[in-house]
Parts: sequence; C-alpha cells; structure tokens
Amino acid sequence: MESAGATLAAAQGRPVCVIGLGLIGGSLLRAATDAGRDAWGASASTTTAEKAAADGYDVAGSVDEALARAATEDALVVLAVPLTALDDVLAVVAREAPGCRLTDVTSVKGPVAEAVARRAPATRFVGGHPMTGTEFSGWDAGSLQLFHEKVWVVATEDDADLEVWVDVAALALACGSVVVPAAVDEHDLAVARISHLPHLFAAVLAAVGADGGELALALAAGSFTDGTRVAGTRPELTAAMTEGNRSALLASLDDALGRLGAARGSLASTGGLLATLRAGHDGRTALDGARTARREERIDLEGTPAEFLESMRELGRTGGRIIGWTAEALDAADEALGVLEG
Repeated sequence: MESAGATLAAAQGRPVCVIGLGLIGGSLLRAATDAGRDAWGASASTTTAEKAAADGYDVAGSVDEALARAATEDALVVLAVPLTALDDVLAVVAREAPGCRLTDVTSVKGPVAEAVARRAPATRFVGGHPMTGTEFSGWDAGSLQLFHEKVWVVATEDDADLEVWVDVAALALACGSVVVPAAVDEHDLAVARISHLPHLFAAVLAAVGADGGELALALAAGSFTDGTRVAGTRPELTAAMTEGNRSALLASLDDALGRLGAARGSLASTGGLLATLRAGHDGRTALDGARTARREERIDLEGTPAEFLESMRELGRTGGRIIGWTAEALDAADEALGVLEG
C-alpha cells in the first residue's frame, strides 16, 4: 500500500465513473463534478443519457465505454443500479474493468458483496450506502444537494482494501456527506429496522387509508402524509431494496408484528394502548437524543490497516461520524501530492 499521505492525496483527486444515472447516480454525477472531480457517467437508458448530456455532464456512449475509460484512468467506479440489475452490470465490469476500484450505493450490503465476489472477483470492492433519497426517481429527480449533510455508510470489513476505503470515504466527504463506517452484517440489520421496515409499513398504511374511501383521504393530514411519503416510491425499486435484505427484514418485521399483536390484545381486552405508545415515545426520544449527542470526528490513517478498520467500525457502532481528515493527514497528503507532481 502507498504511504498514508499518498493514499489520501490520490483519493481526493481520483476520477469517478458512475454507472446508472437515476436519482442517486444522477445526483452523484452532479455532486462529484461540482466538487471538481473528473467525473463521467453512463446509463442503459438512452433517454436518461441524453438528458444528462443535455444538462452539460460527461456521459459515455455506453456502459462498456464508460468502464473501459475507468480502467484506463484508474477511476473509482460507482454502481448506482437496482439490486436486480447488478449481476448484468457486474458482468460488464468484469469484462471491461476487471481490476477496477469499485463501490456501490445500494441499500443492502451483504448481497452486493456476494454478487461482486461471484461475478467480478478481481475488482477492489468496498461497498457504500448514502442514507438519502426521495420518493421520486430518474435523472430529473436528482439534486446537487442530495448528499449534503447526509450519512454515507462505508463498508468496513476486516479484509477491506484500505486504499479503496479511503477513495470511497473521500468521495462521500467531497459530496458533502458525513461518513459512518460499518460492518456489512451490522449495516444490513440496522437498515432493516430504520429504512426497509418503514417502507413496508408506509405501503400498508397507505393501502389501509385508501381503503377508508374518499372521506378518509379528504381528512388525511400531516401524520398520514408523513407516514406514507415513501410509499410514493416506484414499487419495483422498493421491492428490490426490501427483498434484497430479506433475512434481516423478516426479523425486524417479526419484532414489529409482535408489538402490534400485543397492542391489539391490550386494546381488545382492556382498551389500553399506553404501553405501546410509551415505548414508541421512548424510541423517538432516543432518536432525538442520539442526534443531539452525535460525535463528529476528523480522522487520520495511523496504525496498521487492521487496527484502523477496527477503530472505524467501533466509531460507527457508537454513533460516531467522520466529517473530514485531521490537519496532520491533510498536511501529509499535500506533501505527498507535491512529491507526486514534482
């Protein structure tokens, strides 16, 4: 591995190739370009590619062409395609850029890591997941500010390629995000509870409300609107996300159904829901407290790779967030950059 300073210096200037230009990928191409990176993208949709090019962004003629350029320029390749399309795209990666630096923005990490190991095993892969989005999709839904002050998870396994880990973290920070390091299995368990289960509940709540007829919908106000917002997401995108995390989501759904069953039993027998409502209130208070007590840190690249990665996982487990690099790390990067350019 390069020196820590050289690794950081290279990461901060590394070109970026985005495959998939929907909401997340399109926003990423915008943000990386705005951050001064040499960035280009590609889409399987001709209409999407034409829109992105018309807006002034560098768009390759095909996914194959974009990946071939990534291999030539040692770019960080970002896969921003649905989980259901991943195998086909990885086949192209294996053909055009088999040893590339690779990350993704998919909302589940275990299945992606397994797919990469199966379809493109020579790539230098470190997974990622920006915790952001809207109920809208496509290039037109993208925004330069989508990642601003949002969490970007960077997968932090024992065997992670540290140079690529720094590449992914540096890209996230350049796009305005904060970085939360997490082990793959811990990430998937967590997002099942705070992202995938809410999507499922939003769908159920929206269907129950609509079944109440025109009067119910006419009376629907803030609590119903807020609770059902993500039900406006294209169903096939939500299905790919939730079904891709099936095992963790089933466990979270069992927990939720158990609580709903207990609430129903209490309502039917005693007419009381206070225990359920207090537990929910306590949960929301815990969320507000966690947000107030967030630890934001600047990090260096000291220690062995194993020591560094374990310290990063512990930072994520305990609610910490990375907001940048220490002054010492940046000084080392500047010195390394001067040597490289000189």
